[in-house]
Amino acid sequence: MTQPREILVLYYSRHGAVRQMAQIIARGVESVNGMAARVRTVPEVSALPEAVAAAVPDTGAPYAEHRDLEECCGLALGSPTRFGNMAAPLKYFLDSTAGLWLSGALSGKPAAVFTSTGSLHGGQETTLLSMMTPLLHHGMLLVGLPYSEAELNSTTSGGTPYGASHFAGAGGERALTDEEKKLCFALGRRLATTALKLSA
Repeated sequence: MTQPREILVLYYSRHGAVRQMAQIIARGVESVNGMAARVRTVPEVSALPEAVAAAVPDTGAPYAEHRDLEECCGLALGSPTRFGNMAAPLKYFLDSTAGLWLSGALSGKPAAVFTSTGSLHGGQETTLLSMMTPLLHHGMLLVGLPYSEAELNSTTSGGTPYGASHFAGAGGERALTDEEKKLCFALGRRLATTALKLSA
């Protein structure tokens, strides 16, 4: 029996919304026959030089390693918005991937991005674009959400052609809407379908 090809769903989540998006994107990936999702997260970044995170998180997905990027045939990358940019823990991890860049390990693989913000105009699109930049440097092929996805035309919360997004509210009190969930699923499915075609 052939092993399924894997998409890495890599995220950082502070209050849980991005984690929930990652889980839905993973379901979208696994809706494509022959594809599986490998869900990973990254640890917090501490301002204290002596602070060391546990090797394995207490709950949720395991921490990502460089080999996860090498072994998977595509990447979905997610972060909450921090002043219109990705969060520091995710940026810190990406900054450590120079060796993969030198070897071209990610070149030609498809990638997609997703985010959650506290306010409706809190930098969703700039955060998605900021996450795309290092992926382009790695030679990855970006996959977005086309307007053929009906929810992209009807959503009054999150959802952009650049990637899936969620409007969480200032205190994270807003649950993902049906449109946001469907767009997350669609992004995972589209990424997996693209990876399958590229690896054929």
